[in-house]
Amino acid sequence: MTSRPRSARPALAGLVAIAVLSLLAWWAAASVSPPDAARIGDEASGFSAERARVHQADASRRPHPAGSAEAAVVRGGILKELRASAIDARVQSAVGSSGDTEYPAAAHVENVVGKIPGSDPSGTVLLVAHYDAAPASLGAGDDGAGVATLLEVGRALANDGTPKNDIVLLFTDAEEPGMFGAEAFVASDPDGRRGGVALNIESRGASGPAVMFETSSGNERLIDLFGANAPYPVATSLAGDLYRLLPNDTDLTPVLDSGRFTGLNSSYLDGSAVYHSPEDSIERQSIDSLQHQGSNALAVTRALADADLAELGEPAPRDATYFPLLGRLAHYPAALVWPIAAVAASIVLTAGVLLVRRGAATLRRLALGVLMAMPPLVISLGLGAGLWALMTGVQPAYAQLDEPWNPGWFRAGLVVAVIGVHLGWLALARRWDQGSSLFFGALVWTAVLALFAAAAVPGGSYVFALPALAGGLSLIATASVGAAGIRGRVRARWATVSTVAACSVAILILVPSVVLLLPVAGISGSGLALFLAALLLLLLTPVADLLFTAGSDRLRPAVFRRLVLPVGALVVASALVVAGFVVNANTRSHPIPVALAYVEDRDTGQAHWVSGDADPTGWSDRLVDRHEDLTGSFPMLEEGGRTGTAEPSGAPAPVVTVLSEGATDGDRELTVRFSSRSSARTLYLEPVRGAIRSITVEGRLVASGGVPSLQIEALREGEIEMTIRSEGAGPLELRLIEGADGLRELPGYVERPRDVVPAAGHIAEMRFLATTAKL
Repeated sequence: MTSRPRSARPALAGLVAIAVLSLLAWWAAASVSPPDAARIGDEASGFSAERARVHQADASRRPHPAGSAEAAVVRGGILKELRASAIDARVQSAVGSSGDTEYPAAAHVENVVGKIPGSDPSGTVLLVAHYDAAPASLGAGDDGAGVATLLEVGRALANDGTPKNDIVLLFTDAEEPGMFGAEAFVASDPDGRRGGVALNIESRGASGPAVMFETSSGNERLIDLFGANAPYPVATSLAGDLYRLLPNDTDLTPVLDSGRFTGLNSSYLDGSAVYHSPEDSIERQSIDSLQHQGSNALAVTRALADADLAELGEPAPRDATYFPLLGRLAHYPAALVWPIAAVAASIVLTAGVLLVRRGAATLRRLALGVLMAMPPLVISLGLGAGLWALMTGVQPAYAQLDEPWNPGWFRAGLVVAVIGVHLGWLALARRWDQGSSLFFGALVWTAVLALFAAAAVPGGSYVFALPALAGGLSLIATASVGAAGIRGRVRARWATVSTVAACSVAILILVPSVVLLLPVAGISGSGLALFLAALLLLLLTPVADLLFTAGSDRLRPAVFRRLVLPVGALVVASALVVAGFVVNANTRSHPIPVALAYVEDRDTGQAHWVSGDADPTGWSDRLVDRHEDLTGSFPMLEEGGRTGTAEPSGAPAPVVTVLSEGATDGDRELTVRFSSRSSARTLYLEPVRGAIRSITVEGRLVASGGVPSLQIEALREGEIEMTIRSEGAGPLELRLIEGADGLRELPGYVERPRDVVPAAGHIAEMRFLATTAKL
């Protein structure tokens, strides 16, 4: 009988460890995926994505920007569905204001408010979604998904009977141009003044998990409730802290700014190629993502319906750190962020001291291990930007999108490339390393990042602190066993157990982080996600050591053999990228967005086609043939755009009617009505002679203290009334620019090919007519 070589035992242990950790990585990734809607079913008491999808389709049949006739149709459908569920529903007609003194803006809004009164309310549970869409967009995701979620949640809640707290379903108008509906609600609606907890439902794509990505400050109590009640909680305080650093806003912003509500914000984010585009259709929307969004919203609302909102509606003394953990939400007080980061750094330092004292490594080798851990991390940061440069060089049409229509192949290629870089680095580094030095170097950088994050983004410190803590303890445990004189199989088994435990912590923390971050910033902005992937591989270095332990020289391949795996990984990565180019070829199902707008100055008689983007298709080249800055005449345009001479449309100029005039402290005060004869939705006004002290729109002061200009959105049937107080008694001249939808009827327009669609943007497919009014 032939005995098994001793050198094979560590290798077998390594293979088993790799198998176990691979299964754990799969579980961690799957736990942040949306649930299967088909398995959940359509019980009357639960959230049914099948039922909600009908509402989603109804809300996205045509583009419906704020102020359009199509938006009124969507509004009517919402009212009908609320009343069919026996929910009291009404329309709030009001004016929302940006509150911006430098660039003031306002909008006439028509919010839909549904209410389920509570029996003994301690506050209001406010569910928010907007029913307007970006110009030219069908809005099935943004925010037809939110509209559908609220309608289906409302139906289920209405069947529950009378809740303790008031539940208000708010479908806001004019979110896209500036969150005006939400601002008007909290500023003037009685149901917005009591305060409580708000849940905002958004979508920035077509698929992926519904991520709770934003909270109000002092979120500890809300996180407790969300984690205990959401059936599929996907949330991370890393995303929450990063979002606070960004200039992005949703309807939750004015709600929180009112100071009367705390709140949570949820959205699914993958498939961002459809965002604000005509391709944001029901056919592209994932029913599983809708199920995820709705199941969580219903469960959390039910919990809030009977909770003490007097407490939850006030910020807690501190935030929480939270992250997904195998289908649940782990969380702890933010007060522990610095202690955990400091302890992790101390333990890593202690592990290094022990390694040197026990003779497992020298100080020089540990220092070299720290330096050798840098290259794969640095390289990973640039891989995404490098691939994006390659993609846009090979196919310039990609530059028109945040991401390709099917980005999965490119993402997989990037992840495999990170693996290839790591394996290549490991093959070279192991020529001089005994194993522990490389792992120690990875832990040092992880601990340093934990301390840095604790200062800059406290909610993200756990991403580094917990793996560093586990890894440091693993090194200490292994070194301590050696110091105790334990040898042979017992020591090997102990090393395997401690290694697998440390690697498990790294996988549980970092795999969901990579999965959630990859879709957020697109291929070009994937550096952080790839950096975390590279860091994870560094922290898994001990697993490779189980395969190639000291004394198993027959399992130590030569350098050229060690390069087989990294080279193979890079070949696979290249193949995945090539496959990405193939599956994303420009077709009717993968159209290229190209921007186009039309501006006409009635005072000069000149008209122009305008496009802010390059056009890789050549379609718009017949209309725009030069670069000319028109932002001085039309401030809503972007600088550096392409323009071309156009035929004047002959459209009638807007009419300004003075309804009344008076004087206040020597100033003129005029009440005027602006009337569009071209179905305009927007109006921009700017004084060109005289000065404006203040403007009141439909009874609400929206600009004061000297008004340089005013942008008004969502005109009601092309009209708006306002009171203008001008400085002194002299004449006032206003430059007026009205904006309306649609280019097809304009002279000289060239029909788009089937594979070219309007680009996302708030002036997409709009025509602007400027004139001067003397008052």
